[in-house]
Amino acid sequence: MFRRRAIQVQDVYVPQHKIIEVYDKLAPVYDIWGALTETKARSRALQLARVDDGSAILEVAVGTGLTFLELVKQNPVGTNIGIDISTGMLDKAKARLEKVENVNYQLETGNAFNLEVESKSVDILMNNYMFDLIAFNEIPVILNEFRRVLKDDGQLILVNMTQGESIFSRVYELIYRVSPKLMGGCRGIRLTDALIASGFKVDIREYIQQMLFPSEVILARPDTRTHLE
Repeated sequence: MFRRRAIQVQDVYVPQHKIIEVYDKLAPVYDIWGALTETKARSRALQLARVDDGSAILEVAVGTGLTFLELVKQNPVGTNIGIDISTGMLDKAKARLEKVENVNYQLETGNAFNLEVESKSVDILMNNYMFDLIAFNEIPVILNEFRRVLKDDGQLILVNMTQGESIFSRVYELIYRVSPKLMGGCRGIRLTDALIASGFKVDIREYIQQMLFPSEVILARPDTRTHLE
């Protein structure tokens, strides 16, 4: 009788200082990958955000602006800030947003470890496909920074590559082990426990699979019963 092997969660193989180079090179073709594997999860994240025009929105790891464009359209009189560590990805995002009229936004170089944003000033913090690039021991640092900038009633919307729930969806884990850069440095994670440990309450966690690519979509909020500094 065969027994299913326990899934071994991988830590990152591509260090942060090399991620910029990886994504600068991927920027010209990233939208193709996004269209094939990420559209369902990104759409669900936007649904969960329920943007009210006039909100203060921050997207960390804005990439080529696939999600940021929709946020800006829904929040034309609000504040929309998008940051990314890759100038190649930011250039693609800027080109995408320049085609839209009567919108308000800022796109800047920045990193998740040190957000140049005032404490308790953000209504919606959107973050797509970044934590699957982050080493486990660095995840709490970023989550604490997210906790700092969110208002007490703010929303954190996350999309990550996650562990596949079917045999076929685990093909991406095999690819990662053989060639991490081919996966853009991403590996499957589950972020719920880390969020709770960092002072968030998780309202929704959904599994979405597209082209066998497994994603988790999370809606979390600051747990006001937990005081973190």
